[in-house]
Amino acid sequence: MTAFEARYGFARDAVTLDNWRTRPFSSWSFQNVSEIVPSVLVAAGRGTEQPCEDKALFDQSVSVGERRVRLSEFLADSWTDIFTVMKKGAFVADYVATTCDFAGPHLLFSISKSLTAILAGILQDRGLLDPERPVTDFVPEVAGSAYGDCSLRHLLDMRASVDFTEAYLDPESAFARYRRAMLWNPGDGTETLRALIATLPKGDGPHGGPMRYLSPNSDLLGIVVERIAGQRYGDMLREWLLEPVGIVGPCLVTNDREGTARAAGGVSLTARDLARVGEMMRNGGMAGSRAVLSEAWVRDTTTAGDKDAWKAGDFAHLFAEGSYRNQWYQSGHHEGAFCAIGIHGQWLYVDPSAEVVIVRLASQNEPVDDALDHACLDVFRQVARLA
Repeated sequence: MTAFEARYGFARDAVTLDNWRTRPFSSWSFQNVSEIVPSVLVAAGRGTEQPCEDKALFDQSVSVGERRVRLSEFLADSWTDIFTVMKKGAFVADYVATTCDFAGPHLLFSISKSLTAILAGILQDRGLLDPERPVTDFVPEVAGSAYGDCSLRHLLDMRASVDFTEAYLDPESAFARYRRAMLWNPGDGTETLRALIATLPKGDGPHGGPMRYLSPNSDLLGIVVERIAGQRYGDMLREWLLEPVGIVGPCLVTNDREGTARAAGGVSLTARDLARVGEMMRNGGMAGSRAVLSEAWVRDTTTAGDKDAWKAGDFAHLFAEGSYRNQWYQSGHHEGAFCAIGIHGQWLYVDPSAEVVIVRLASQNEPVDDALDHACLDVFRQVARLA
């Protein structure tokens, strides 16, 4: 038995493009996506970090439904890879699974959307992006698709009307075709993300209706910000966001066959570097003495979502009084918490009232687990008070 097999319980050659998003293989592949999917090293990082030695927080008991369990037990039982907590800008606790390399990057899935929106926000702050402009002003090749009469605001708030469903587990769906185009699924052909997006038909209703969570919106937004800035997505991510917040570890982004970044879900970061992004948002766009975003854009993002669109939309079950704005979730909770979320258990949770940022990176088997999502949210709220 090799050292790899002893650690993970399977051989490296058992991980393929067919199974990399399922357990047990995801316990390794979510930290090593570049060995599975073509990826660009956006930032090499400037060092490594060690986890906090103080484990007292993880010995605390938390309520999970009707049970009281130790926090460490909940994290282990829910396939958590890393759990990092910041309080008032300082790292106070780190949980690391035995299969996880703390200083290595981990796939964020749809938390990438929230990072892409930050790039759009920076362009907006610079007067280069008007959210009310039509998408076709920047990507004219989508004129014949659902996006032909769509604004950037519709993309940012997931209120574009597109005949598309996020059917994660259906191998015959349009979503499976989408994953083949991004090179996340096996399959022949040469279709690119940009070409696929340009074929998506419009949904039944007008743009600006209920919140409908559609990942191609975010990939299209990534193309838009590249064209406005005249820079590649990864370069913007590094120069405009990651370096200003003080990134320490590496960052990678998966690309399709023509080099289009998977802006909706392909970013990999360390847990601590993701927490640094959350801390910048908690501080109204400031990273130390440096303004990454305007306070006005952060305030809009964390408070101005349309509650009626949310209640009529896809995720109303997640937050009863929630909303969605600029590809960030507003909890509607009294403490004003907001978050970024990715499938398979990825969370960036910010509680301004407690001055706490929580990152949970995981390798859950199911892409979506509503019961576990609610349990995580309950635990986050408790941890924010315990930290």
